[in-house]
Amino acid sequence: MARPALRVDAVLVQAVIAGALSFAHLHDLAAAAGQDGWKAWAYPISVDLLLVAAWRRLRTDGPSRLAWCWFVIALVASLGANVATAGLLDLGDVPAWLRILVAAWPALAFMGGTLLAHSATSREPDAPAPSVPAPEPLPTVEPEPAAVAAEPDPVTDPVAVPASEEPPALPAAEPSPVVPVPAALVDHARKVAADHEERTGARIDTDTLRARLGVPPHLADAIAAQLT
Repeated sequence: MARPALRVDAVLVQAVIAGALSFAHLHDLAAAAGQDGWKAWAYPISVDLLLVAAWRRLRTDGPSRLAWCWFVIALVASLGANVATAGLLDLGDVPAWLRILVAAWPALAFMGGTLLAHSATSREPDAPAPSVPAPEPLPTVEPEPAAVAAEPDPVTDPVAVPASEEPPALPAAEPSPVVPVPAALVDHARKVAADHEERTGARIDTDTLRARLGVPPHLADAIAAQLT
């Protein structure tokens, strides 16, 4: 199996050249601002990494104020170093404000990288799935009522009840049995009724009498009948 030929991408070559030039400008500016040795090489790495992190946040999570803010800060730092090293500043005598900015950059870049890596992203909720319409119920067919033979109405039909026949008489209600009440209980009930009438000015009713004596309802009715 033949290996694919190595193809040179012009865009990639251009990106490598631009990155190398920007890297060199940031290194020269940091060295001129008093950051010598390995520290001067760390500055361009810090600026480029913050720029890449902000751009990745914009690509993956969508536009946000946080990502755009740190992207612009890193882009200004990179462009500022490129412009400053083009002869606009005397790198042998860097002004104090530029030394302050270069010295404060590590803390600023650390804060930006931490916020981009650990801040929560607010995603828009997914649109709800379209609801499937419920199937229409099938029409119900009511069965036809079976033919029912017409029955004579005993009220309206004069043939239903013969004139000669009379409705049966209802049985006579039997008298309720007399409940025997002890005389001592009747005397006690009179005292309770007299005390109630003296306190309230009204005669005692059957429910109150039953509650005061603690007797069943039928016995209270029999006692009340003897008090009248």
